Amino acid sequence: MSTPTHFVVYSRSYCHLCDDMLEALQALSGEYPFTIEVIDVDSDEALVAQFDELVPVLFGQKNGASAVQLCNYFLDEVKVREFLEQH
Repeated sequence: MSTPTHFVVYSRSYCHLCDDMLEALQALSGEYPFTIEVIDVDSDEALVAQFDELVPVLFGQKNGASAVQLCNYFLDEVKVREFLEQH
């Protein structure tokens, strides 16, 4: 049995784009099995330095492979679906 797809959303509080991306991603959960982890970039100076003006940023990981950045600012539904359908 394969490891489920795991998404990481780099986000911050009071960010409407972050809320929108998370909501759009969660809407796909009825079609595909995956887990979501939300990380607040403001909790770590290194994350602020890396992602500050890019949030939200979505990374996906499958079957223990390295995480890949899928999109930022808005959910790229086509790209996310393609990622979810990869074996």
